[in-house]
Amino acid sequence: MSVRLGVIGCGSVFWTPYMSLIERLRAQGRVEVTAVYDADPGKHQAAAARLDLAPDLPDDLSVCHHPDVDAVLVLTSMTDHARLARAALAAGKHVLVEKPMATTLADARLVLEAAADAPGHLVCAPHILLSPTYRAMHARVAAGEVGALLTARARYGWTGPDWSRWFYEPGGGALFDLGVYNVTSLCGFFGPARRVTAMTGVAIPERVVDGEPIRVIAEDNAHVLLDFGDSRYAVVSTGFTMQKYRSPAIELYGTHGVLQLLGDDWAPEGYELWRNDRGAWELHPDPDPAWPWTDGLRHLVDCIESGAEPITRPEHAFHALEIMLAAQAAGADGLARWIASDFPAPALDRLPAPEHEARRVHDPRSAAS
Repeated sequence: MSVRLGVIGCGSVFWTPYMSLIERLRAQGRVEVTAVYDADPGKHQAAAARLDLAPDLPDDLSVCHHPDVDAVLVLTSMTDHARLARAALAAGKHVLVEKPMATTLADARLVLEAAADAPGHLVCAPHILLSPTYRAMHARVAAGEVGALLTARARYGWTGPDWSRWFYEPGGGALFDLGVYNVTSLCGFFGPARRVTAMTGVAIPERVVDGEPIRVIAEDNAHVLLDFGDSRYAVVSTGFTMQKYRSPAIELYGTHGVLQLLGDDWAPEGYELWRNDRGAWELHPDPDPAWPWTDGLRHLVDCIESGAEPITRPEHAFHALEIMLAAQAAGADGLARWIASDFPAPALDRLPAPEHEARRVHDPRSAAS
């Protein structure tokens, strides 16, 4: 039987990324969309017409309580995520909520409590831990191939959106929209962070959105320092301030080697591996270049069909939110924050680690050259 989906939020995230995956799953007979809603009547009507549904739902909560919906996709602006996720969970639905799961820790705790009491699964974006490249790198770290991780660098940014004001308003910002990917990735490799400090600010005080100039309030530029304990550190560089780049998205430095994720962690292009005992770089191309960053939906459907618990845990998303809020606070007053939350280690070994074809790459710095 197909999983019946209800979609709340029919903006840009829905139309291309999620809709492409929905259509693929629908062609396999695994899902059907039975309800949609958007606060913008035009978007609501367009989505309903595309899916051959009547645009007659009066509000977002009507999707959460719809009798013909098994799973709710919360794809709205960030400030609505927690309210809608809680409502859908309380109604007995499975839930996929886009990042971040909430914009305050108080609301995020309520979401976790609702998930603990609900019969449905809760899957929180970003879904980067599911990519074949990430899983292959994680397996190598877990096997000790580069030794104990000591330090890391992560980067994700671009010039910034020009279609919605809320990216630049309170509850938005570069950390919630972009930095969350790197924070989630690094904590997946290192485990929970213990302390955070940061520099954050508004580098471009005025932007043009929908053809109108607006004042930027939420941070558009951020550098975050993560302390994982035992003198293990990582830095995240993010912002709506980066024109282009060619550097790896993630660099992991261990006692015996290095792993570098190429591309972006949400759009990986494979990885590079350096091991001291081999003295050369190995390039491992991405085995699935078409992997979509919306893959959490496929994983949620898998879990509904099999009855298995999702591999991506909401506690991990809560931890990432605490880090980002701590970074915002540290950016305002310069004081480091201790992180209280924890999360279970991601059980990525439940999925087979993909085999990558390796190509040896000459390194002129190597003593073996």
